[in-house]
Amino acid sequence: MADIEKLSSFEKAENVATVLVQEYAPVNASGHRDQLDRQYSLLSICATALTIDNAWPVLGGSVAIAKHHAGPPGIIYEFLVACVWYGFLAASLAELASSIPSSGGVYHYGSVTPGTRYGRVLGYYSGSIIWAAWIAATAAAINIPASIIIQMYSLYHPNYVSQGWQIYVVSLIVNWSCVACVIFGNRFLPVIYKVALFVLIAGGLVTVIVLAVLPRTHGTNSSVWVDFENATGYSGGLAFLSGVLNGAFTIGTPESVTHMAEELPEPRKDLPKAIAAQIILGTLTGLVYAVALMYSVSDLTGALATRNAGTFPLAAIYLQAMNNNISATMGLLFIVLLSVWIAGCGCYVTNGRTWWSMSRDGATPFSKFFSRASAKRSCPIEATIFCGIMTSALGAIQAASSTAFSDLAGSFVVLSTISYVIPIAAHLFTGRKNVPIGPFWMAKYGYFVNAMAVLLTILFDIIFCFPYSLPVTTPTMNYTSVIIIGYIILVTIWWFVHGGQYAGPHIPHLEEAGKRVKEVI
Repeated sequence: MADIEKLSSFEKAENVATVLVQEYAPVNASGHRDQLDRQYSLLSICATALTIDNAWPVLGGSVAIAKHHAGPPGIIYEFLVACVWYGFLAASLAELASSIPSSGGVYHYGSVTPGTRYGRVLGYYSGSIIWAAWIAATAAAINIPASIIIQMYSLYHPNYVSQGWQIYVVSLIVNWSCVACVIFGNRFLPVIYKVALFVLIAGGLVTVIVLAVLPRTHGTNSSVWVDFENATGYSGGLAFLSGVLNGAFTIGTPESVTHMAEELPEPRKDLPKAIAAQIILGTLTGLVYAVALMYSVSDLTGALATRNAGTFPLAAIYLQAMNNNISATMGLLFIVLLSVWIAGCGCYVTNGRTWWSMSRDGATPFSKFFSRASAKRSCPIEATIFCGIMTSALGAIQAASSTAFSDLAGSFVVLSTISYVIPIAAHLFTGRKNVPIGPFWMAKYGYFVNAMAVLLTILFDIIFCFPYSLPVTTPTMNYTSVIIIGYIILVTIWWFVHGGQYAGPHIPHLEEAGKRVKEVI
């Protein structure tokens, strides 16, 4: 640092931040000693990001809901709008991950970006909300392979009528197999995710080729790109915007791998790359798949109206595209099943580490118990099992009400984006001066990117709380706002009960780095 006066203000800040982080190397960016093995490479962390996102299989799984808002063209265009929105969110989160690589993710970003006065409470809410979002996402992810398995059985048993409790029983098997994989197979996960990435890419390529070649008749250019349909009762524009929810659920996991920051040798450099890979490749694969799928079916409405739509409507689309060839349909469904099942494991890696990170700082009930991490397994076992129990409990809703379960799954988008916006907005409104500058830094362009992320999130989150269609009935009512408000009330009660004992994360090296950065800029 002897020649620091010769550097530009940006270079000075980067130099200061780098040296300070190196000085505190024994303590990671969360303010804690390392407890997990740093076993992930750049390739494996990118594979993890893409596997958890699982863009094209998730898009296929939600196609029946997406059609309701704008028809086949809406499925494509709404997905692209969601990708643009999440591009702003992802860039903002990548910048913070590069500056504050912590397993807490937005929990720690929300603690640092507002400054010392508001950081404690905003970080607490960011962490609590993102954890709930991932519980909802995990429950939804676990339900998909369970629904596929039931539907695959149904294809060979025409008289079979599925029941909600049957899906729940299968989901329990899927759920706890994922928990076991994360706990007992943690050291193999980097390899598993690489295999999953191969399945995702190769399986997607095979699926697209089959969908393009085998159908006897295809959708027309007009039906795929022009002929919008609106079954919501809203105006066309509002129906379209509300349909962006399905695209958001498809691409909406940009911060998933930030919770693995303490398992990377160079998280400040590699996390932004993994986030970029998830958004860019997720967009490309999702778009190609959506176009191929829409061209493969000549009568989407007719396909979804058959009994083969059952628990997993994509099966009916595949069956029509495969000219009622059950074996070919089963092959395509198996690719989705395998891919999403592994994604469920990734959800537990993210979810368990989020709860564990908050527990280390005393933010959760029974913090001492949940703050443990097994050195042998390199995994927060207690936190992961707790997340498995919570997911099992929420999954039981499927047995009673599929509508309520859809609301619960859909709340992931709203909850997660709220948790993103808290640190991003704080970063923006404090002049972007409370964090050390990392290898990925948007400098003056960051103001525009952060502002767009905040504004678009406010717009879409409000729209996503509207009823699904008009007139409003019990089946079309959207309970997302009820879920969110109810949960925030519970979190607030815990804050008043426990907040006086919660000091927030203590990260002196980052606090000092932020102070020194402001001095040299």
